Amino acid sequence: MELLDPRNDFLFKRIFGSEENRDVLLAFLNRTFAEAGKPPLSEIILLNPYTDKDSPRDKQSILDIRARTIEGEIINVEMQLFNKYDTEKRTLFYWSKQYSSQLQESQSYSLLKRCVTINILNYTLLPNEMYHNVFHLREDRTGISLVEDIEIHFLELPKLDEQIVSLEQGGLANWLLFLKGADQSKWEVLTMNEPILKKAMNTLEFLSQNEEARRQYEDRQKYLHDEASMYETAKTRGFTEGVAEGKAKGKAEGKAEGKAEGEAQAKREIARKLLGLGVDLPVIAEASGLTVEEIKQLKPLQ
Repeated sequence: MELLDPRNDFLFKRIFGSEENRDVLLAFLNRTFAEAGKPPLSEIILLNPYTDKDSPRDKQSILDIRARTIEGEIINVEMQLFNKYDTEKRTLFYWSKQYSSQLQESQSYSLLKRCVTINILNYTLLPNEMYHNVFHLREDRTGISLVEDIEIHFLELPKLDEQIVSLEQGGLANWLLFLKGADQSKWEVLTMNEPILKKAMNTLEFLSQNEEARRQYEDRQKYLHDEASMYETAKTRGFTEGVAEGKAKGKAEGKAEGKAEGEAQAKREIARKLLGLGVDLPVIAEASGLTVEEIKQLKPLQ
């Protein structure tokens, strides 16, 4: 039996974001926090558990996992199979929406609780060799914390080398190696000190044998590949052509504005290409850097 890839966000949410597997998510979170020197959680409440409404064919679906601790803190976990670019800004944008959405009109800011974002990346983002990086808001020279409400984790799967990891030791690395696709012959070793991980493995095996789950998985996989291809094509062609045009114009006219205009044109070209491919406006805005209103004024490329 060929196993499905747990890095597919639809499958990831079914394994970690369902009510029956809440203990799996809790164990994964506690291993993540333990490696960052944080105390363990005793319980979590799923805010958006997996349901049949999480359609892998719905372009609007954001298949993240949101949970709340008993103290009211919000945790968001997202699997990112492909690089959509501007990951850092995208992360801050969604973190800020999560943070601000806690308050209703006229409520006190003191009611705001800590929000934690955990991004599991199937690509390399940060310029270091650590597979787990944690960010907070600190003063540059003294390290004094301004507020503990922001906490962002990046877990970069390509940086995890099972050859230098002690599988028998257990911990977050074992969970990430499972997600990365460790050979089944090593599963027993991975679960030796991570017994709850076995439940995640059993769920993956069950879904891999389920005809409907496989069909939905393939639908989502195709959409993710198509989306990644659109981003890559638009980003590469749009910026290359736009910047080249801007530099040529700037050189000819002897003006610094030429390069800026070229970059602006590149953004418009990206947006027009994605419009022609039928991509949703918020996604185009994220990829191009234009506002939704600016995009609405453009004509798509046919």
